[in-house]
Amino acid sequence: MTLDPQLRSDLASIVEPQLVRTLGELHFLGALDEVDGAPRVELILPVTGWPNLALLEAAIDQRAPGARVVVRSMDDDERLGLRNFLRGAMAAPEGPGQHAHADAPPRFLDKLSKTRVLGISSGKGGVGKSSVTVNLGIALAQAGYQVGILDADVYGFSVPKMLGATNDPIVLGDTVIPTLVHGVRCVSMGYFVPDEQPVIWRGPMLHKAIEQLVTEAWWDEPDFLLIDMPPGTGDVALTLSEVLPRIEMYVVTTPQAAAQRVAQRSAYAARKLKLSVRGVIENMSWFTGDDQKRYEIFGSGGGAQLARELGIALLAQIPLETRLREGGDSGEPVVVSSPDSEVARAFTALAATVAAQGPARVYRQELKLV
Repeated sequence: MTLDPQLRSDLASIVEPQLVRTLGELHFLGALDEVDGAPRVELILPVTGWPNLALLEAAIDQRAPGARVVVRSMDDDERLGLRNFLRGAMAAPEGPGQHAHADAPPRFLDKLSKTRVLGISSGKGGVGKSSVTVNLGIALAQAGYQVGILDADVYGFSVPKMLGATNDPIVLGDTVIPTLVHGVRCVSMGYFVPDEQPVIWRGPMLHKAIEQLVTEAWWDEPDFLLIDMPPGTGDVALTLSEVLPRIEMYVVTTPQAAAQRVAQRSAYAARKLKLSVRGVIENMSWFTGDDQKRYEIFGSGGGAQLARELGIALLAQIPLETRLREGGDSGEPVVVSSPDSEVARAFTALAATVAAQGPARVYRQELKLV
């Protein structure tokens, strides 16, 4: 058996799903030869236990049926080369016609980037902000967008468990490759501290941690980067406003008046920081019983009242369903496990509404009509 000379080109064109680059670009494809009449393909991967190995093997088998895949781990120089490639691919060019430097700021931070950064916020805990972030993020991914989620709730991180992430991020020197679950990239402080250990940090440490999670993770240039923000208006909110000045704020509340008033403070704080507040998301709006009647367990009208007072839209009312809570506990988000349920349809509609809004307008002081 003689190997087709086109085979290497075909294999090199396989796209690695975690990094969204070809095996050729990533230098993941090693030796290609023939052993006992069948192709033998060497994969060179950054670490043992690479999460997408099975997918890569299936893609290789599709192009080279019966091929034997052997895997070796990169050495230190190869990992450094991969780190430099990824950072350069994600970085913004230093000027027109210039190539990006590996240590330049990420391109998605640039004001002309396609990336929309969505801050999912609330004034208080317990309103389901993380559930909204996870299910909205997956719904956007299901609609065909590239999506990342940064769990910035450093004191109460829960996004990895809600997503059902089973692999930890991969660290290449100073670069973190997020986990990929349900088509969504995710980085969380929960990956870097034991689950039962509290984070007890002062402001400067929080600032540095958040800055690193934003700028040193392989986000590439996603269409949407969702930030699950901690409750309130403290250090993390201030840091995110500095690191991500184009962040668009979405305020999550529940229907009762007490939650609405606290959420209002969060929105006013965002405006003081000159951040765009794009809409209100009312969670736990009603429960639909077996008799098909809606029961407003937490009252009604809070989301609409908040939207009126802020002069923005009430984008969605998310019903209260047991499956939403169960999905968060089991790591099977409701938009994946029960896509036809009332609550999943609400998230799908919310994703379409958010996407249709388009990015927030940025007003620049130097552009004035006289």
